[in-house]
Amino acid sequence: MSQQTIVVITGEASGDAHAGRMIGELKQLRPDITVRGIGGDNMRAAGAEIMVDFSELAVMGIVEVLKRYRHIKNIFNQLLADLKANKPDLLVLVDYPGFNLKLAKQAKKLGIPVLYYISPKVWAWRAGRVKTIKQYVDKMAVLFPFEVAIYKDAGVPVTCVGHPLVDAVKNTLTTKQAKIKMGLKLNRRVVGLFPGSRRSEIDNLLPIMLDAAQVILQKNANVDVVLPIAPGIDEVYLNNILAKSPVPVKVIRDNFYDLTTACDAIVAASGTVTLEIALLGVPHFIAYRVSPISYQILRRLVKIPYVGLCNIVTGKPVILELLQDDVTVERLETELTTLLSNPTSKAKADSIREQVLTALGPSGGAHNAAQTILNMLDN
Repeated sequence: MSQQTIVVITGEASGDAHAGRMIGELKQLRPDITVRGIGGDNMRAAGAEIMVDFSELAVMGIVEVLKRYRHIKNIFNQLLADLKANKPDLLVLVDYPGFNLKLAKQAKKLGIPVLYYISPKVWAWRAGRVKTIKQYVDKMAVLFPFEVAIYKDAGVPVTCVGHPLVDAVKNTLTTKQAKIKMGLKLNRRVVGLFPGSRRSEIDNLLPIMLDAAQVILQKNANVDVVLPIAPGIDEVYLNNILAKSPVPVKVIRDNFYDLTTACDAIVAASGTVTLEIALLGVPHFIAYRVSPISYQILRRLVKIPYVGLCNIVTGKPVILELLQDDVTVERLETELTTLLSNPTSKAKADSIREQVLTALGPSGGAHNAAQTILNMLDN
């Protein structure tokens, strides 16, 4: 068999993480396979050649995307030229539907088979995308068991590979052990500020999170504040925001799961990260804001009652969601203080962890996704 090539496209941090795990499994099953595409450090570490870093694409919100449209379009054209010149055996699209479904359409014209890994949230909004997927995608590899019926009913070949986080998120340390490992004092409570993995999210959320942390520190000096740097985020950019606040923040790039476990309470942007926090059994809540115009449009389009993945998969509000105008300094401070002071916070978080694990379904997600790729290549 001649050496085979796949192109993998991700558009943000969680997609890069999922793709990295999948490529790692793929390389174990077939070490000679060539992988290139758009991604970040996780894909790079797994052995992929990165043509463009995903941070060039990572924006959230309709208005925010429009501002970056020309730049994103240039990357799209670059990528399309590469697909024409160096036709891969398979194109693997990871989430990021606004960009990836347009690419699927072009790949179809070029006769390149397409696997879509991690479904667009068609069950939440823009259900019409299923018709587009049927036209241009050869197979869907979905994470959630409930997604299978949506595609089967539409006549799209689909397999549920399971969520990679079921295997990837392992809580090997206690909160105390994690604090020691991260160089945090055991006699102090730790508040985590997790403002997201896109600049637009950080711009909208971090200043308010910092102001809330400042109020907490004024009331209780026995608190440390930590912040993980999301992959693809520039430290200089982040430090410019932090410099405007008097709050001393411990910024950490590595050991994300250990840092998360060391926290006593976290306020987090909506996204895959909230699933990871829940699976580590850490008390937290969600805060999310986009531009007012984006919010008004999304409010009319979204068809489900929740934005947080834990709430979506369990079908109930297990995690508090503060959205848009509810994201205020006073409210964030109140909710963080409640999580810190309530003696049942940790036990409740452990209960949520079990509910989320049950709802996520089968393990072996990254391996199953890699095997699906090989099945497509072999056929």
